[in-house]
Amino acid sequence: MYAKEMSGKPIAEKILEEVKKEAEYLKVKNRNPGLGTILVGNDPNCSHYVDNKHKACKTVGIDSFNITVPESSTQSELLKAVDDFNNNPLVDAFMIQSPVPKHFDFNEAVKRINPKKDADGLHPYNLGKLFLQENGLLPCTPAGIMEMLKYYNISIKGKHVVIVGRGPTLGRPLSLMLSMKNENADAAVTVLHSGIKNIEYYTKLADVVVCGIGIPSFINKNMVKKGCVAISGGITWEGKKLLPDIDEDVGLVAEWKTTRLGGVGVITVAMLLKNTIEAAKGIIN
Repeated sequence: MYAKEMSGKPIAEKILEEVKKEAEYLKVKNRNPGLGTILVGNDPNCSHYVDNKHKACKTVGIDSFNITVPESSTQSELLKAVDDFNNNPLVDAFMIQSPVPKHFDFNEAVKRINPKKDADGLHPYNLGKLFLQENGLLPCTPAGIMEMLKYYNISIKGKHVVIVGRGPTLGRPLSLMLSMKNENADAAVTVLHSGIKNIEYYTKLADVVVCGIGIPSFINKNMVKKGCVAISGGITWEGKKLLPDIDEDVGLVAEWKTTRLGGVGVITVAMLLKNTIEAAKGIIN
């Protein structure tokens, strides 16, 4: 029997419906919420992601703005783009699309963002609030995964979750969220990375496996135990085909598995717009 599939679409639709209502409320208060994106270089995948975010903004009544920083630019020009959005009163929140070309310092640019306008929830100030379990702008993909577990009534309390990938946009913040003491978390969390030998030893012990390293089909059916939950937080584009980190054959073993299309990614975009609304509400309150 094949695994039950976790689609992100109904979750994203629910979030975006609420975002649309909030955007309408803000407009009554004479505040048009605005999201900014900074696209660095000419990576077609990054361009695709940015386009999707602007299309989503249009469907819920959020104004959107973009600054493109050519690959030939300097770090100073990237920082100037950040400052432009920091100082733009029409932009409530903004983000830098990653990855950026190697000669740019992504972390320095993120630290330059006004924490109150941090759409991705990656500024050290907001990550610090997450660490202290205080309300703040949350990293979008980890927050989306938490929403997915909640929506499908998958309890992780006391369960063993293995995260493959320790990056700042997924693995590290997600490990904090999963291990927090609340009714939707309280799990034992193991974080793995590419330097770990015999990764399958750990993934076979997991009740829940989350993979976010951007290697297609990295986790296969031989690496997980029967009845597990398998969540792909990473994707790769091969031409126009989207390839998740979790192989389709995992569905032959797992109880739950994210869908190849419309999985965590669509919720991530919805959470980005939710953060934008939260940032805009902070300005009028």
